[in-house]
Amino acid sequence: MSFLQKLEKQMLIADGAMGTLLYSYGKDSCLEELNLSKPEQIQAIHQAYIDAGADVIQTNTYAANYLKLQRYGLEDSVKEINSAAVRNAKQAAGTGTFVLGTMGGNRGIKPSSIALEEIKRSFREQLYCLLLEGVDGILLETFYDLKELETVVAIARKETNLPLIAQVSLHEPGILQDQTPVNEAFKRLESLGADVVGLNCRLGPHHMLLTLEQVELPKKAFLSAYPNASLPFYLDGKFHYESDAGYFRRSAQAFRNEGVRLLGGCCGTTPEHIRAIAAELKNAAPVTEKTVKRTDTKIAVQSPPAKRDFPRLEEMVKESPSVIVELDPPRKLNTDKFFEGAKALKEAGIDAITLADNSLASIRISNESLGYLVKTKLGMRPLIHISCRDRNIIGMQSHLMGLHTLGMHDVLAITGDPARVGDFPGASSVYDLSSFDLIQMMKQMNNGLSISGKDLGEKTAFSIAAAFNPNVRSLEKAVQRLEKKITAGADYFISQPVFSEEKLREIHDHTKHLDAPIYIGLMPLLSSKNAEFLHNEVPGIKISEQIRERMFRFNDDPLQAAREGIDVTKSLIDAALELFNGIYLITPFLRYELTTELAFYTRQHANDLRRKRYAENTNH
Repeated sequence: MSFLQKLEKQMLIADGAMGTLLYSYGKDSCLEELNLSKPEQIQAIHQAYIDAGADVIQTNTYAANYLKLQRYGLEDSVKEINSAAVRNAKQAAGTGTFVLGTMGGNRGIKPSSIALEEIKRSFREQLYCLLLEGVDGILLETFYDLKELETVVAIARKETNLPLIAQVSLHEPGILQDQTPVNEAFKRLESLGADVVGLNCRLGPHHMLLTLEQVELPKKAFLSAYPNASLPFYLDGKFHYESDAGYFRRSAQAFRNEGVRLLGGCCGTTPEHIRAIAAELKNAAPVTEKTVKRTDTKIAVQSPPAKRDFPRLEEMVKESPSVIVELDPPRKLNTDKFFEGAKALKEAGIDAITLADNSLASIRISNESLGYLVKTKLGMRPLIHISCRDRNIIGMQSHLMGLHTLGMHDVLAITGDPARVGDFPGASSVYDLSSFDLIQMMKQMNNGLSISGKDLGEKTAFSIAAAFNPNVRSLEKAVQRLEKKITAGADYFISQPVFSEEKLREIHDHTKHLDAPIYIGLMPLLSSKNAEFLHNEVPGIKISEQIRERMFRFNDDPLQAAREGIDVTKSLIDAALELFNGIYLITPFLRYELTTELAFYTRQHANDLRRKRYAENTNH
């Protein structure tokens, strides 16, 4: 009797977790590679689930695709690993147990830069490997992105007549990450050819049952559920699950009553959990009718646009010249010099003071704290840099919500220098998000939605700047990154410092087609040593040989060297204002008197340039 024929007549008990079970044994590398190096261990786990009462087991291939295996340098071993996994499962299954080829989702809960075309190629490669080994069906599990799951279901249905089990992971009871109701998602998956539709991972029995209460029995497909054992907790550097197998036995009959015909376990479950389910439901007849619990329909409320205390920089700089200045937060707790500089820059008439986020991974006072004081005490616009290095997804969204609550809506999204380059050797980099993800996340918050698609109650009002490094070999490739950042949601760009008029003209020629304006970064040099250090040791900064030679002439005269640095920057301001409206001055070592002078100069030169252009237009 085939897999689907059996599901027609009775409930089937599936197996539980493979990955978290291996993890609990101390395995923390590529778990799919163990199909090759430790086949006896994989077979033993399969056998343990069969002995516990599982009618169906899944191959150890959740992450055995090109996209995920390349993290371990195993992208060329897709066929070898998947083939071995099927053989291991079949070795344990014998003739009385069904073997499903497992394939996991690639897009997680954060914004994804993985294109569907890449996913399609990777999926097809793994699918063919599993089909060639003769699995009894395909299990598509842990899909957060419904669009991704719909895409691969359509591909799989075209390639095989074997049973397809398509399982989504919940964002909250009844709702997927993109806010699609589960009932609707199941109908869409069934229409694409899924034979079984269901839920797995992330949540335990309680929330899955709350969801299934709202789900109608499919017209043709069957229902499945693979709940987690519990929510995990972290102890002594490892994740642990503490769910009583008896709780699973008590929940089993409730799953049957909601129409589930294929019931197993996901993260944290063990053979004991499956034994508990089997003791309650082995060979049980399925439920063919149920009463659906209707929930109150939520009426979407259109949130009003969030209020801003300052006009948007990207709109200002399109209309007229604009000057913003970076003043680094201090390394020590005394802030007197910082606020002296901020006051002087305010008098110079700058449009924003930008605050780096522990630049070069060196510890400084929180830019959020100083930004709030700059705003409330001085009435200045703070432009907060946000690095992806130091916060995970939870911390990042919390940080952004805090900035919005404090009325600081001007932000610069950056990747951030790796922790290892900084002054705290024990620190580690997080990088849950790339700068592209961060931009997309803020743009989504501007629409009133969290990173996972949950309603925030109101819209944020972020004006999103993105970083631009023109000091690269291929400016064409750098501009392509700008275009991708615009697609992600960037409103304007702030560049790394530029040190030649030739580079300014090159930037203009390559970016004049972009609608998003650019603030050109300029930084006064202090000495020849300063110039050589920046040129040779700081990523993203290159200084022309001509300027380095100019600075070297005053190697023995620090005051004159600093004066020369100011003159170099003024000549670059003259050239930049002929091509761009935005000037971004970077203050070296809290020497705010330098950028204050340059800010006054920029304003004066911009006014002179404006009068000159007006006169030319009048004469014409």
